[in-house]
Formats: sequence, C-alpha cells, structure tokens
Amino acid sequence: MSMGRTLERKAVKMPEATVNAAGMRIVKLLVGNPPRTVADLIKVTRVTRTAVTEQLNELLAGGFVVRTTERLSGRGRPRHLYAATDAALLLLFASNQRLVVPAMWQAIAQIGGDELTREVLRQVSMVLAKHYKKLITGKTPKERLLAMGQVLRNEGGLVDIAEDDGQLIMHKRSCPFISMFEESRAVCNMDEQMMKVVVGARVRRTAWRHDGAPCCVFELASSNGK
Repeated sequence: MSMGRTLERKAVKMPEATVNAAGMRIVKLLVGNPPRTVADLIKVTRVTRTAVTEQLNELLAGGFVVRTTERLSGRGRPRHLYAATDAALLLLFASNQRLVVPAMWQAIAQIGGDELTREVLRQVSMVLAKHYKKLITGKTPKERLLAMGQVLRNEGGLVDIAEDDGQLIMHKRSCPFISMFEESRAVCNMDEQMMKVVVGARVRRTAWRHDGAPCCVFELASSNGK
C-alpha cells in the first residue's frame, strides 16, 4: 500500500501539551521577546508574585524556560532573567505538526515511492543510532538497554524498564515519533531497528500503542542480556 495514499486517509492526533493555561500565558509572553524578570511578568499578567513564580518553576522543570542571573553594577542584588527555549516554541505549534509532518511523508512517497521512504527511514535510523551509541557505555545488551532507558528519560521521555522472568521489558510510555505515524508503521519499525543497533541485540516489540495497548512495549530476551 502506498504511503502517500495512507497519509491522505489517516491523521494522527498528537497528545495535548502538559502545560496549563496560566503556564501557556507565560510561555507566550516569553517566546520571541528578550528575557524578562519576575517583576516584568507580574506587571503584564497582573497576578501575584507567588503565582508567577509557581508557573515559572513548572516551566523550568519542563524545559520550556531557562533562567540566567544578571549582576547589576553597585551593591544591588542580582536578578533572575527568564527566557523561552526551543521546546516552548515547539509547544506553541505542536498542532501544526499534524499537517507538516504527514505532508513531508506524502511528498517523499510521491517523489520516490515506498522504496525511497524506506531508504529515508533507514538513514534516519542510523543517524539516531549513532547519536545514542555515543551516550551509552554498557558492555552487554542488558546494560545497554538499561542505559538507553536512562538516556531517553534524560531527554524527557517517559520510559520504564523492569525484569520479568529473566526478560528485560521496556515500556515506552511517550513517543517522539507520534506525529510521523502512518498505517504501514514504517516509522515504528525504524524505532525498533535503531534500538537493535544501539543495544547490539534484537529488541522485540510485544505491544503496540496503535493496536490499543497503553504504550509500546519492547522485550530483550534473557539470552541477549549476557
């Protein structure tokens, strides 16, 4: 089945952003503007210092805002400046990915068909594998899968790993490729292939989010963990 035809029929709904309305108001004030202080934000929003500080702390924890310290001349106390990150910019336009990403896949399929699509995904898989292999030092597949889970968590992913009857099980509760999904599941296969290269052993997907499971689940057999 042509990926171009599939994309015309099926659109994937992206998950809602985990930032509340008050936090989004702060994000919109910071994106595209010079860094601002808490006092600046209080003046514009007309809410209390406590409320602004609470929202900024949540945005900092989520990676949507960065804080720098500016030391003024004289003996005055230094002040904190807050600026939006690229993640905040992506947050504002998350819904736009529902249009742009499928349109890109459709264009690739129309230009080169399924063969070009598979080659693009293979190359992407290799680039991602190279990125993660540099961050992982484990020697055995089991050590490397555990390390990869930690790296994904450091990047903001929701990943749980547990051992069950000699098998290492990874639950990927979040998915960075959700907006790229189409019915052929080529992107899902790319993710699986990338993990295989990084871990150095076969990592088998045992549950699919798109088949109704709460999340995708991957399994490393005990024989691969030595």
